[in-house]
Amino acid sequence: MKDILERLEERRAQARLGGGEKRIEAQHARGKLTARERIELLMDKGSFEEFDMFVEHRSNDFGMEKVKIPGDGVVTGWGTVNGRTVFVFAKDFTVFGGSLSEAHAQKITKIQDMALKMRAPIVGLFDAGGARIQEGVAALGGYGEVFKRNVIASGVIPQISVIMGPCAGGDVYSPAMTDFIFMVRDRSYMFVTGPDVVKTVTNETVTSEELGGAKVHTAKSSVADGAYDNDVEALLQVRRLIDFLPANNMDGVPEIPSFDDPNRTDESLDTLIPDNPNKPYDMKELIQKVVDEGDFFEIQESYAKNIITGFARIEGRTVGFVANQPMVLAGVLDSDASRKAARFVRFCDAFNIPIVTFEDVPGFLPGTAQEYGGLIKHGAKLLFAYSEATVPLVTVITRKAFGGAYDVMASKHIGGDINYAWPTAQIAVMGAKGAVEIIFRQDIGDADKIAARTKEYEDRFMSPFVAAERGYIDEVIMPHSTRRRIARALAMLRHKETERPWKKHDNIPL
Repeated sequence: MKDILERLEERRAQARLGGGEKRIEAQHARGKLTARERIELLMDKGSFEEFDMFVEHRSNDFGMEKVKIPGDGVVTGWGTVNGRTVFVFAKDFTVFGGSLSEAHAQKITKIQDMALKMRAPIVGLFDAGGARIQEGVAALGGYGEVFKRNVIASGVIPQISVIMGPCAGGDVYSPAMTDFIFMVRDRSYMFVTGPDVVKTVTNETVTSEELGGAKVHTAKSSVADGAYDNDVEALLQVRRLIDFLPANNMDGVPEIPSFDDPNRTDESLDTLIPDNPNKPYDMKELIQKVVDEGDFFEIQESYAKNIITGFARIEGRTVGFVANQPMVLAGVLDSDASRKAARFVRFCDAFNIPIVTFEDVPGFLPGTAQEYGGLIKHGAKLLFAYSEATVPLVTVITRKAFGGAYDVMASKHIGGDINYAWPTAQIAVMGAKGAVEIIFRQDIGDADKIAARTKEYEDRFMSPFVAAERGYIDEVIMPHSTRRRIARALAMLRHKETERPWKKHDNIPL
């Protein structure tokens, strides 16, 4: 018996070494952790249970039968993150460069199936060179099996991808279908075709970093939701995100003890809005002063900065926040901001996370670039996302709410449950100057008349009270009481039920 136990320990030790000491040292020399080191950081200490440690590939082509390493380039299993069950797979770059084989794919699909059955989140840690070329179509079939499960699990359990090294070819499409993608700066990159293929086909000379580095995907392409300086920081932030997320689409949001009084007021909010309506202010300041302990986890911080999306808590319960940012492009809605916010709203709705919207929007961004780029359809995505949402929707208009953008930003008309406005709110078709020049174009040459007409328009429409008179605004509130009002509204809406006609699925304007 003792011999058998010793042999088991020897086999385990061999499997844990992956590609061997030299390759582990090379991994560390690149500033990267190994797959198992990453999992240890992600999971609670001692909680990780590994599956399929001894799986090997079954390929006999190109001499592969002579090279077999236990685990076959991916570590899979489950553990806990702050006591909550989470499933994980981590590509092991020290074994065949983390490339995906048939057996490798079967390990991943097994853990995907388990996560779906147990209704628990799944995290994928990517550091790999794509499909294993020696296996040909068997590897491609493995990718297809993984992709299919990504789609089936979408909207049922949270799926998080962390790119911690190369991620190329077929490997990129699994993360692309998950809910969140995070990258490590200067060490990770994603692209469908690499720099060599790009050079051959298009004659462009580009580095891996320029083609698909963290800066590209967080600021330009919007593929990634965030980037961090190293493996440790990335994994700690993923742990933080998981704390905000429900385990599945039925459990409801997690609730943690909160020591921040929901009735807390903040007098500084009474002076947040500048006297000059064209002067910006930082909407993040409002979010941080309203949420529990100022703890806000921003999503896609570097992309479409004119809109803010992220998670926080009110009375210990997770809430999604969407807010126009007057500091960037005056908070205007454009194609990028609309797509960013629409995706976030749909995630929150899928997982029953209430949404609070802070609105200060002068309209949609004009111009040929926007129109040619499909602004109409991209703007419609955000309108569609809010309109189909059945979670609690609380909206606070802080200043401008002009034109169609007023409707789009969770207005009462498209399903907002509680719609508040600050006394500084201006709800109108457009700004006073533009409106007067259209209505009274015959007086444009007379500066005094135009000034008088502008004052008349401002007095009548540039306030929240016309909307309040019609019931489109439920209450005009004092800025300092915003946290208390939101907390009470969310508490009242906690058991909201909305009936919708049966459909197979909707047809969002993609």
